[in-house]
Amino acid sequence: MREKPTVVMVHGAFSDGASWSPVAMRIMGAGIEVRVPAISNRSLAADAAYVRSFVENIYGPVLLVGHSYGATVASVAGTAENVRGLVFVAGFILDVDESAADLRQRFPASDAANCFDYRPYATADGATRREVSVAIDEFPFLAALGIPADEAAVFAVTQRPLDAAVLDERATHAAWRSRPTWGIVATADHIVNPDVVRFGLERASALEVIELPGPHLIMHTHPGDVASFIIDAANAVP
Repeated sequence: MREKPTVVMVHGAFSDGASWSPVAMRIMGAGIEVRVPAISNRSLAADAAYVRSFVENIYGPVLLVGHSYGATVASVAGTAENVRGLVFVAGFILDVDESAADLRQRFPASDAANCFDYRPYATADGATRREVSVAIDEFPFLAALGIPADEAAVFAVTQRPLDAAVLDERATHAAWRSRPTWGIVATADHIVNPDVVRFGLERASALEVIELPGPHLIMHTHPGDVASFIIDAANAVP
């Protein structure tokens, strides 16, 4: 009997591992092991190195799933030997030596482009860097349309900002070139232009793509659909 892969789900910018909770609950209910590592949102190279090591410490095959910026991280980290497949959800899928800024410039800006909030933050060595999040008042519309207002308000104030320099950081690997790939497009996404997601999945020759009429946080408006899609991918990986 073929060993089922562990599903490792990587969160994106402006959120944390809890963003996967509704989906994780359903996948676990189907008898599949799930892990959701926390990433820093501070460096693509560092986050990918961490996720790769996290995956390599799992015994057996892994289906690596990434949402938003987590899709970018998963593509770089997914060359780990035990990764058998990739699922990208509403995120940038970069090629080698390509940045999110490069890919974003090829398409019209998302509705969130004028609603990003840039703020300085201090590092341990005394330097000052910039991080970006979505304006709190705009977050419910831009990322969480269709989610109950009280929940969306909590998501807005618990964002995990992204270091602004990550947008210009170039990918060192593109696991989709050597791994079977599946993808989900959130058609009402105002954070990432759905056409950018479609382009990435087409370039990756995704085996199956579904489009769901929901926002960037599609895992909260369509958890059953997202979970079923990931379960099907887990059952299909070689």
